[in-house]
Amino acid sequence: MITNDQIWWHLARASGIVAWVLLASSVVWGLLLSTRLLREVDRPAWLLDLHRWLGTLTWATTAVHLATLMADSFVQFTAADLFIPFSSSWKPGAIAWGIVAMYLLVVIQVSSRWMRQLPRPVWHAIHLASYPTFAMVSIHSFAAGTDAGNRLFLVLGTSLVVVVGVTTAARIVLQTGTKRGSQLQRANRPKSRANA
Repeated sequence: MITNDQIWWHLARASGIVAWVLLASSVVWGLLLSTRLLREVDRPAWLLDLHRWLGTLTWATTAVHLATLMADSFVQFTAADLFIPFSSSWKPGAIAWGIVAMYLLVVIQVSSRWMRQLPRPVWHAIHLASYPTFAMVSIHSFAAGTDAGNRLFLVLGTSLVVVVGVTTAARIVLQTGTKRGSQLQRANRPKSRANA
């Protein structure tokens, strides 16, 4: 049975796990959108809306995670512990991964809201930070989470990493294939009379 003094700790753990799942979902949805792997059944506008919504929910659950950690009395985190890397006396390295990932998440979300005002290469470079952000959150979850020994948690975490990894690999393969195909088409075009 959960007592009142444990409720914040359980909410902190649950919101951290939900934020991780939402981040993985947002990354995967973004990859599906950019690669058009579901071309036969997808609608890009729907995928984009869902991708944005997942990103917003990720940020919201991250905020809940931080608030519940502050409210909990188990570790007694201060604001500095949760916003300045290596300030925490409890698992400082693992907490630092989460803090850096949180700041990257903010940058990605803000740049997405200003996408039309930013040059496309700048926005794209910032958006690619989603990959290291997911990796950092995964390290944070496995290293800082008190559920690291729980079999269900390990299966969930491993599944998230595998799904994001496989989808990322598919994007790389498809992108490489598309570039090679374009190069072959240019190389095989008949020369114009002006160049003959």
